[in-house]
Amino acid sequence: MKKHSARVAPLSACNSPVLTLTKLEGEDRPRENVVGSTVDGQAANGGATGAEPDTGRRRLRCCIKITAVQVRKMLWGVAMVMCVCSSWAGSTQLAKLTFKKFDAPFTLTWFATTWNCLFFPLYYMGHLCKSPERQTPRQRFRECCRFFGDDGLTAKVFFTKVAPFGLLWILTNYLYLQALRKINTTDVSALFCCNKAFVFLLSWIVLRDRFMGVRIVAAIFAIAGIVMMTYADGFHSHSVMGITFVVASASMSALYKVLFKMVLGSAKFGEAALFLTIVGGANFVLLSFVPLILYLTGMEDFGSPGDIPWLCLCGVAVLNFAFNILVNFGIAITYPTSISLGIVLSVPVNAMVDLYTCEIHFNAVRLIAVFIICLGFLMLLLPEDWDHCFIQLHAKLRSKREEPAEAETGPGSSLNWTRRARTSMSSFAH
Repeated sequence: MKKHSARVAPLSACNSPVLTLTKLEGEDRPRENVVGSTVDGQAANGGATGAEPDTGRRRLRCCIKITAVQVRKMLWGVAMVMCVCSSWAGSTQLAKLTFKKFDAPFTLTWFATTWNCLFFPLYYMGHLCKSPERQTPRQRFRECCRFFGDDGLTAKVFFTKVAPFGLLWILTNYLYLQALRKINTTDVSALFCCNKAFVFLLSWIVLRDRFMGVRIVAAIFAIAGIVMMTYADGFHSHSVMGITFVVASASMSALYKVLFKMVLGSAKFGEAALFLTIVGGANFVLLSFVPLILYLTGMEDFGSPGDIPWLCLCGVAVLNFAFNILVNFGIAITYPTSISLGIVLSVPVNAMVDLYTCEIHFNAVRLIAVFIICLGFLMLLLPEDWDHCFIQLHAKLRSKREEPAEAETGPGSSLNWTRRARTSMSSFAH
């Protein structure tokens, strides 16, 4: 039979532990029925005594197994938060430092994007180590190409389904680097978090996703944060240009995610790795002349090859590549919320670095703007049924508070206790 694997969506989701719990309990029910059918000829008390401990042990093993899986995912989640935060903040800070020696944002974008060619080779190495059915590189490539359609990767598919996303990828990174040349890293990383709000708005308009009031409020917070961030520096042209660049970068990132979901849907890990490898290869082949033209026209002057800070360029590319690996494939080992928390935690990390290097002045307006943008980002992480979960949690806490009060009435007031219990149950029934 064909083995199915997890799929990676631009708006990522994870497997719920409830599904695992349901499956394990479903496997136990037939065993309970068998035990019940074999004890019909025995004494009723003896059969019940023998079946209950066995069933209890099975349930205990299932609960321990599920708890161990959740704890492992939580530990991976903590590690993922630290890795995502350090890679994203590190690439931002190093790119800012690189521009002091190498003022060529498009060339840096082209160089870092070319490293995407390593995605599929690394995925294939993992496939050889983990998969019991090992395939040759050509077989694996052809199987992953089915993601693009029955005909695989053709010229028409490339120019209609791959090239537009490659262009959006380049624009997102180029505008982000342009913003780093104009404003500090704290403002850039905070404003880029608005892409989560833009994704919700585009998904609501284009994909007809479910309307959620809390996410509308989060989008309003993001827009208010952008305005306040602009006001913090007094609407100077230098600051306004930087904010415009980073908001445009966040918009391109949101458009990339929404269009990917609309045009291509969700992708398995191998298909996502192949897609990113094609984007990197196309960038290397088709856009190699652009840095040369920019150098010859003087728009990007980076001197002779000996003057290029190759160590800084490779550092930015490696950190950016590591960040993309964690974001695209991290859901295989932990929850997507951990990845999002790593992104938003890079804002205070960049703020600490900027404060240490004396490159930023934290006035009240800037602090409020950063806070409400991050708050809006966190509000967008709430699940769709967060209100029902909140109501259930409130009901459980309320019932736990009422239990001690009912226990204090004692055995002499059992009639009153029964009446209160009936009243409580009738109130919850409505």
